[in-house]
Amino acid sequence: MRAGEIVFTGMDRVVFGRTAAEAVVQAAERLSAKRVFILAGKTLNRETDAVRQIADALGSRYAGVHDDMPAHSPRDAVVACANKARDAGCDLLVSVGGGSTTDGGKAVTICLEHDIREPDGLEPFRTVVDEVTGKRSFPQYRAPTVRQICVPTTLSGGEFNARAGVTEPRLRLKQAYIHPGLIPLAVIFDPAIAVHTPEWLWLSTGIRAVDHAVETYCSIDGNAYTDSTALQALRLLGRGLPAVKRDPSDLAARLDCQIGAWISMTGIVTGTRMGASHAIGHVLGGSAGVPHGYTSCVMLPAVLAFNAEVNGDRQAEISAALGAAGQPAAEVLDRFIGGLGLPRRLRDVGVNRDDLQRIATNCMKDDWTFSNPRPIQGAQEIVPILETVY
Repeated sequence: MRAGEIVFTGMDRVVFGRTAAEAVVQAAERLSAKRVFILAGKTLNRETDAVRQIADALGSRYAGVHDDMPAHSPRDAVVACANKARDAGCDLLVSVGGGSTTDGGKAVTICLEHDIREPDGLEPFRTVVDEVTGKRSFPQYRAPTVRQICVPTTLSGGEFNARAGVTEPRLRLKQAYIHPGLIPLAVIFDPAIAVHTPEWLWLSTGIRAVDHAVETYCSIDGNAYTDSTALQALRLLGRGLPAVKRDPSDLAARLDCQIGAWISMTGIVTGTRMGASHAIGHVLGGSAGVPHGYTSCVMLPAVLAFNAEVNGDRQAEISAALGAAGQPAAEVLDRFIGGLGLPRRLRDVGVNRDDLQRIATNCMKDDWTFSNPRPIQGAQEIVPILETVY
């Protein structure tokens, strides 16, 4: 008989069907927040009125905004935002934007709690992975008292995870910060704000959500609970993403995508380990600067093909959930991703061939390399996977 454990987070609620401004104000009132600081995407803040609507609705509670959080949340950018939020007297952080504002915001709350004012101050708080065994070491520290609320405008799903990905720029390596207290208190889905998201970003992060669901369903920790959520996520995303591609103003389809992204994270947030698509994706992001949505667009079909010999029966269910029963899942995902106009090759997302060995070596620093369904013993087994999609 199989054994397992489902771990639930301390998230308070998920809100949908209301405007972001209304929901943020209600959250601030519920939490008795007096100084609400916003971490926003730069384009969203400077070229739309979405952030201003939230700020105006907060009234005297509004404490300021920071909109300089580059992709993959570099350490120096995290600390710069934290210093500004601290000076503003922040007692509630609201992240409005994509995955970098979400992950960056989580790390900001660490900085606020532990008075970190320089990038190297984050070093003692990161999770360390043994490159031989894959065992993770989690530093123990106080949970942040200044909490975070997320208004996501992409589908990467990181707002549901107690894990922040922060890049160490000198090493060109994305590192994990994991603590139960990093989970945002609330997530607010407002598909109307997401209309401002560039099409490539919305669709590619949607494939990131597909990747969450696929690797959950294929996980070595798979169970009936997470199986059900993974397949439903694939059904919602499988219909929602093409519908938004056809009509970007279709808010019902966007909400399908948002709910699909939410439940695609069920496995991750309850302790299910992912596989090589996620591990390689982390490294492509931190080491090669590839947007996380694009990493899944390129790597997911390749990893499915690599793993097919050990979980072909599971992959058949993935194909069926996407409306292509009886067809190889790697081919189904290849067509689905290509049909959305998204890239399928590493060279198309700016990766140099002479960088493949370094990428493969860095993958052995990511814990999810060691939980791939088909065991990976070393970097020499990752290079051929990368070569198939170069």
